[in-house]
Amino acid sequence: MAGTGTGIRWVLLMLWLTSIVSPGRTREQLHVCKESEYHYEYTACDSSGSRWRVAVPHTPGLCTGLPDPVRGTECSFSCKAGQFLDMQAQGCRLCAPGTYSLGTGVRFDEWDEVPHGFATAATNLELEDGLGEAVENCTASTWVPLGDYVASNTDECTATLMYAVNLKQSGSVSFEYIYPDSSIVFEFFVQNDQCQSSVEESRWMRTTEKGWEFHSVELSRGNNVLYWRTTAFSVWAKVPKPVLVRNIGITGVAYTSECFPCKPGTFAPNAGSSACQLCPSDTFSGKGATACQPCPPDSYAEPGSASCKPRPPCTDKDYFYTHTACDASGETQLMYKWAEPKICSEELPQAAQLPPSGGKTKCPPCNPGYATSNGTACQPCPHGFYSNGSGCHSCPAGTEPVLGLEYKWWNVLPPNMETTVLSGINFEYKGMAGWEVAGDYIYTAAGASDNDFMILTLVVPGFSPPSPVLEDTESREVARITFVFETICSVSCELYFMVGVNSRTNTPVETWTGPKGKQSYTYVVEKNATTSFTWAFQRTPYREEGRRYTSDVAKLYSVNVTNVLGGVASFCRRCVPEPTGTCAPCPPGNVLDRDSGTCRPCPPGTYLRGHPADGTPACHPCGPGTRSNQLRSLCYNNCSLALVLRGHVLTYEFPGLGSGRTLASAGSFSAKGRPYRHLYSLRLCGHQGRKMATCSDNVTEARLPAGRDRDTARLVTSYVCQAILVPADVMGRKTAVTSQPVSLADRLLGVTTGSSLDGVTSPPELFPPGPPDLPDIIFFYRSNDMSQPCSSGRATTVRLRCDPLLPGTGSLTVPSKCPEGTCDGCTFHFLWVTGEGCPRCSPAHYRPIVSACVGGIQRTTFVWREPRLCRGGQRLPAPREGQCRSPELWLKGGIATGTALALLLAGVATYFWRKNQRLEYKYSKLVMTAVAKDSELVAPDSCAIMEGEDAEDDLVFATKKSLFGKIKSLTSKRTPDGFDSVPLKTSSSSGGPEL
Repeated sequence: MAGTGTGIRWVLLMLWLTSIVSPGRTREQLHVCKESEYHYEYTACDSSGSRWRVAVPHTPGLCTGLPDPVRGTECSFSCKAGQFLDMQAQGCRLCAPGTYSLGTGVRFDEWDEVPHGFATAATNLELEDGLGEAVENCTASTWVPLGDYVASNTDECTATLMYAVNLKQSGSVSFEYIYPDSSIVFEFFVQNDQCQSSVEESRWMRTTEKGWEFHSVELSRGNNVLYWRTTAFSVWAKVPKPVLVRNIGITGVAYTSECFPCKPGTFAPNAGSSACQLCPSDTFSGKGATACQPCPPDSYAEPGSASCKPRPPCTDKDYFYTHTACDASGETQLMYKWAEPKICSEELPQAAQLPPSGGKTKCPPCNPGYATSNGTACQPCPHGFYSNGSGCHSCPAGTEPVLGLEYKWWNVLPPNMETTVLSGINFEYKGMAGWEVAGDYIYTAAGASDNDFMILTLVVPGFSPPSPVLEDTESREVARITFVFETICSVSCELYFMVGVNSRTNTPVETWTGPKGKQSYTYVVEKNATTSFTWAFQRTPYREEGRRYTSDVAKLYSVNVTNVLGGVASFCRRCVPEPTGTCAPCPPGNVLDRDSGTCRPCPPGTYLRGHPADGTPACHPCGPGTRSNQLRSLCYNNCSLALVLRGHVLTYEFPGLGSGRTLASAGSFSAKGRPYRHLYSLRLCGHQGRKMATCSDNVTEARLPAGRDRDTARLVTSYVCQAILVPADVMGRKTAVTSQPVSLADRLLGVTTGSSLDGVTSPPELFPPGPPDLPDIIFFYRSNDMSQPCSSGRATTVRLRCDPLLPGTGSLTVPSKCPEGTCDGCTFHFLWVTGEGCPRCSPAHYRPIVSACVGGIQRTTFVWREPRLCRGGQRLPAPREGQCRSPELWLKGGIATGTALALLLAGVATYFWRKNQRLEYKYSKLVMTAVAKDSELVAPDSCAIMEGEDAEDDLVFATKKSLFGKIKSLTSKRTPDGFDSVPLKTSSSSGGPEL
């Protein structure tokens, strides 16, 4: 066969090369090779699947006479775990004690440095160009070897650990990992010869909650590249916990011709071991050990130690106190115990001694809902009864017990609580108590080291809310847990509160760092399922010798969980009596009237705030722009508004938004150089609160195998929610990946044009100014999710701004000064610019344009006022045409009117001229009569012209005056008796009148 011939030629070539004599050496000087001077190797497999075994000298040219090539085992041949291939006999043999093997694989369990063959790389998620400085900052963000394991990065770079392997046959890769924080996206995948990735469902790792978890993936024959990749996302300046990986094993590689020695601190007592065992406490071992050696009495060693350490003298930090269960006389004993494991010595000088135990004190009373009977231990009261801890009492008629769990006396740990210690070094549980009871509180005991996690877990089987949780209610609350705690710390201690659903992944809810005074915290449960509440306390994240900070403790004074399934009652509440004598809670939107004991519905326009059956009247009016639903359980807005602005009523209808549209946008902003860091899902409108935005954690969904319940996938339904967005280009998926969904707004406060509502403020200077004649419509929201910095919950404001040029969803932006959408972590601000935010068009938005009169026809056209700030509503009226008067008609009418006015003025002037002539004639006659002789009197029948008479003769005046002058003379010479005084001119000689 051609393949066989090629293999033989290759063997002959090797033999010829090994027979070449080095310079200055003759063939006669070479000796026959000894077994210690050469080793065996297999040639490459030919097309028939066969190979040859050849002898290869350790140093070519030093000897001659190598064994002849022989046919080797088949290429598919392999040894089992704990065995190796003896090339001399070409058969499998067991590994010697103190060594181990995987048969056809390798294992990496020592991480003092990155093992040979591994590579690490770090990149920045930024996809845009021109950010070389940001990318360069990721060069130090790689996986770090830490002895027994390798740890991922915790910054916002993408760190990748890679290993390339060529498998001779199908195999697998397995490893153990710790993944405590979902703020890190952790994925493991394999690419084959065609660069095809592994199955998507097994790619995304599930977060861990109880130590190390095992993960295995099948590998195909040929080249495979293994990838461990992490990307961290700090949410509001919170640094996540790193991912830890250890004990990486790969099977299906080339044959194993030797076994690996056990690393220090481990041993393999028997032959044929596939793994080494850890040395127990107070023992040690070196490399390749078959057994562990005990430490001297004055020294100690932790499990898996390679050497022993001297015991330090005991101090008061090496012991703690606890209480025993109550005896028949109702007393408890105070007991002192050494912290386990005990590493100190009492015999050393100045060593502290264990205080004496046995002091008796009176037992505290039973917890609410429990009572003693004939000196027995505290027992729960039967159904229909309640207790304050002293005795069980039946609820009065018309009342019902309020079921729950309340712990405020800590003589013994409740049966549904468990405590343990999680090692902060290798994240393994130690099987010891991490919390101890102390009467009126429970506190953290002294752990094995200061960086251990002291774990306390409360498991609740489920909840029985007094009324069903409806879809259109404001709050999805089924229960709530409230606890009072305190931390006393001298260094940077941390207290974690985590919640798990259906005994699965614990999700961190809140973290407190450093000393905290006595305070209360409440968490709202929105899913009716088996739920675990976990408190974890770590004194310091740094590993140090000895116990230095055992006086740093966390105290838990009380824990109260409402609506617990099968719980006990500490009090009774009024309820609606039924004919059968049982009680039923008020329906949603109805409040219990304590006086009458009946349910009273909330008035229209109001809603029931808080739990519907808490017994407190809480009908509150709806905010502006909202109205209550039929159940009176919430206020909603369907985006059909009528707002009074500056005396004008503007009617808004948002058909595009009201039809159930959700705006999902990564935002046109950047946060620390990453414009895609946060994904916001936002919805303004919802009919009776049912249509809301949804954020889902598709990373968590992908972690679950097919067919399993996906309830652990975090799903947030609210008006505004936020998630971390991982671009598809970076993660290698076809679609983008989101994680860490957070509710930012689940309750609508109101809709108004003002900048403040119910304590929530939307500063207008956060965004560029809008149209001056049309203010923004602001939606105000709150969220029931409370946190330590946001004790009153989160708030969100959404400014809806009109822009007819942006139809549909428009654009969503956040303040430029606050690229994450919030400036304080509690109040989020958004600007939504869209054409759907414009008011309905009305006659006030357009104006008429009248054309010139052409041929007796005049045209009126209607156009929009600019800028046009409306959408929908009334359309522009159609152009109108009408008859108009011609210019000749108007000209003729004007001329006629002017002529008539001129004639009228001429007539009036003539009339007054004739009137003036008569007055002048009368005056002349009076002057002529006045110059007559004084003895001659004017006859009564004077010929003077009377009123209305015409002058028949022309008069000649001796003296002429103007009309104005004559009237002035008459006025000045009128006598007081009403007659005129006219001076008469006399002759100087005769004294007679001058004619």
